[in-house]
Amino acid sequence: MKMIKNVEEHHGLSSAQVEQSRTKYGSNQLTRTKKNSFFKQYLANFGDPIIKILLVALAVNLLFMFDHFDWFETAGVAVAIFLATFVSTLSEHGSESAFEKLQQEASSIQCRVKRANGVRKLPLGEVVVGDLVLLGAGERVPADGILVSGEVSVDQSSLNGESKEAHKAPSGNDHSAAKGHDFMQKNRLFRGSVVCSGEGMLLVQQVGVKTFYGSMAMEVQEDTRESPLKFKLRSLAKTISRFGYVAAAFVALAFLFNCIVLDNGFDPARISAYCQNLPVLISQIIQAVTLAITVVVVAVPEGLPMMITVVLSSNMKRMLKDHVLVRKLVGIETSGSLNILFTDKTGTLTKGKLQVKTFVSGQNQVYTSARSLRKQKELWELVEMSCFFNTSSTVGQEGRRRAAIGGNATDRALLEYVIPHLSTTRTVTREEFIPFNSRDKFSACRVSGKQNLWLVKGAFEKILPQCTSCYDAKGQRQPFRMSPDLQRTVREMSGNAVRILALAISDTPIRAGQPFPNLALLGLIGIRDELKSEASTSIRQITGAGIQVVMMTGDSRETATAIALEAGLLRPGQTDAVLDSHELNKMTDEQIRRLLPRLRVVARAVPADKSRLVRAAQELGLVAGMTGDGVNDAPALKKADVGFAMGSGTEVAKEASDIVILDDNLSSIAKAILYGRTIFKSIRKFIIFQLTVNLCAVCVSVIGPFIGIDTPVTVIQMLWINIIMDTLAGLAFAGEAPLPEYLHEPPKRRDEHIINRYMVSQILFTGLYTVLLCLAFLKAPFFRETFHYDSQPIFFLTAFFGLFIFAGIFNSFNARTPRLHLLSHITQNKAFLFIMAMAAGVQLLLIYYGGTLFRTVPLTLQGLKWVLLLSSTVIPIDLIRKLILRLNHRKGNI
Repeated sequence: MKMIKNVEEHHGLSSAQVEQSRTKYGSNQLTRTKKNSFFKQYLANFGDPIIKILLVALAVNLLFMFDHFDWFETAGVAVAIFLATFVSTLSEHGSESAFEKLQQEASSIQCRVKRANGVRKLPLGEVVVGDLVLLGAGERVPADGILVSGEVSVDQSSLNGESKEAHKAPSGNDHSAAKGHDFMQKNRLFRGSVVCSGEGMLLVQQVGVKTFYGSMAMEVQEDTRESPLKFKLRSLAKTISRFGYVAAAFVALAFLFNCIVLDNGFDPARISAYCQNLPVLISQIIQAVTLAITVVVVAVPEGLPMMITVVLSSNMKRMLKDHVLVRKLVGIETSGSLNILFTDKTGTLTKGKLQVKTFVSGQNQVYTSARSLRKQKELWELVEMSCFFNTSSTVGQEGRRRAAIGGNATDRALLEYVIPHLSTTRTVTREEFIPFNSRDKFSACRVSGKQNLWLVKGAFEKILPQCTSCYDAKGQRQPFRMSPDLQRTVREMSGNAVRILALAISDTPIRAGQPFPNLALLGLIGIRDELKSEASTSIRQITGAGIQVVMMTGDSRETATAIALEAGLLRPGQTDAVLDSHELNKMTDEQIRRLLPRLRVVARAVPADKSRLVRAAQELGLVAGMTGDGVNDAPALKKADVGFAMGSGTEVAKEASDIVILDDNLSSIAKAILYGRTIFKSIRKFIIFQLTVNLCAVCVSVIGPFIGIDTPVTVIQMLWINIIMDTLAGLAFAGEAPLPEYLHEPPKRRDEHIINRYMVSQILFTGLYTVLLCLAFLKAPFFRETFHYDSQPIFFLTAFFGLFIFAGIFNSFNARTPRLHLLSHITQNKAFLFIMAMAAGVQLLLIYYGGTLFRTVPLTLQGLKWVLLLSSTVIPIDLIRKLILRLNHRKGNI
């Protein structure tokens, strides 16, 4: 099908031409890529490294369950696998609805299309290349193309993030297909933008996925890389599996060495005879394998996936109170790992709404608020009339307050400036109105009544040269000339990204396209999308946490630089930290990666720039975050390691994000980062606690038979130990308080191991001490005599059961803080105290009332004191470790 050369003679496509166009160029529907079903995604999540280890443990348990009837452990592992995998799948599956939101928005749009059989109202999906679409105020552009007649102002903010409306007009008779996504192109319109004012006709040139909007729809369907937490867990799984396999092999060999060599007194003849007795040898080999498998099962931290789910879920509720809505659980921890944050300007750093910032009289008197200007009653009345009547906006209701409705953003800002203080508008009426257009760069109206004047508003560079007089503070006309002071004020306003308009008054008629008569300058109005009051503080918080912040905006370089300087993102003279989209597109990926550490601002940014920078950061091994609120931000929000959508943003942006900032406040992102770091620390604290208990349990279970204690801990007792290690400890550490000091620490690297040197020292030092304590208790004559081993072995083993449990409970206080003061901030996690007190209480009940089920008998008061005293020694022992580290200037941290 040939492109239209003469639009005026074209009456629209016929039915045959529509089908021909649809066949050649495709439909205007958005294409969905094939995604896994919930069930397939659920099965895929069994590939998680920790889950794989648990599956091996579950299989082993099932094989030996009937022999030992250890169904408690088996059920516990199965429940841990199911819940952790199900919750993870549920969280991830919800993130796939970003595309559905795009489709819903598209399906609800109808447009007026000029076809051969007349103008028809059609669903957006039926528009084809070559169609002529009629556009008016309030209508959404259905496809990409060029404006061939009329003039319109369009809001492209959802696509390019720029709050200022763009004026569009035809350019010549060349209607050949345009390429690229240049939002500044005067005759180019894009799908998803909204017509604010004017009327025109669009010639459709791209539809469906070939539109800018469609390309974003494809990007939000791309799979994201695995989270830093999953990456770290993969490394942890390898470490744990290696430890388990090595320990299992060692235990099996040690057991066989004991049976074959030691029990036969190193006598070669007896050893040979023993090995030739195949039934006995095979029995011992089976027992060695069983013991090795037991070690692997005990070494597996089956509570870790459940604990991660618990800590993420519990903090999700706490974060909601701080106006942070978590959509994907893993996004909480990822936010704590951020190295770089790409942030939108409009609606994130700024209020997202143009406001009058300053009024400057012709005599260079600066008024920074309407309240201060109202003190000059006569001057205010003229300003009020100009802002109220010389506008395309009207006064309406927004909730319980009066607000400016309709018109462009500039008109609404001027009307909002005077609405709270209206007083003189009832004494005059508007008789004529000349609307703003980009050619003349002004609007004007005539009012009559108490005042009979022409009110003029327009670009200051057009209005000022025509002004021969100006109004003073008392509303009297004075001679006017552009003074050096006023010129300096104008330069300062321009340098601060303030848009300047001139208000003037004429006693003679104003006509479009004709020279102005002598004008009287009323004053200059400074308009700007103001920086949020908390933006600078929030930027300091985030950068203070060691996170690089890069602002990306559709605004000009000058406006972007001024906002960045005010927000504290830039220092004066830091010119190499600012790029615009054109410069960025000239650079190779390698050049961008080299520049990225210095980059702070990207002006005239388009979605492709945002996605490209996120990808570049990820290629450098950084954990990248992205904030945004528009459709244009959705691809980068999805691609980033963690996407933060603003609560007032589009549904598409929210669905593509991991976290929604409900109050649109950048400080809430700082809170999310703090929570993320707290959660990672909580996970590490839990790992310290659990692996210390695991180390002790493995060693005692393995060594016990060699020192004459075949079952130091029974299956039922091991169930209770697992409950403390997994469920209760997970709940206890989940409530750790987010301390502001965490924001002063550098961010963790993406490839940093979960278990660091400090944790290894604590696990090994305290764990091995607990092992030695338990073995000394089991073997030392003093303890055997004190707890009547010879006469009451169950009394002795009850004391050992109490020692093992209470040592773990006391060690939980060591695990929760690297400080010497173990009760530091404990009142901020009262759940920890309650849970550990409950565990201790239940343990006492089991000691005194557990009976044969738990293999316990009541201890004497003296015996209980000994147990508590011995188990509490884990605290001073760990304090000694901490002191040694400090003396060697290796304080360490989790």
